[in-house]
Amino acid sequence: MIILGLILLLIGWLTGLSLLYYIGGILLVVGLVLLVLGSVGRPVGGRKVWF
Repeated sequence: MIILGLILLLIGWLTGLSLLYYIGGILLVVGLVLLVLGSVGRPVGGRKVWF
């Protein structure tokens, strides 16, 4: 999710499409939150580790 967010963020920034830019930013933030919660040891969505 983090990689997809970065790709969409870059494509949106390079092409000037603000929709892709915002969607990429949202996916990047959600991916980072899930990464942090998973690394702390807190189960997210019933799973202990997110790959």
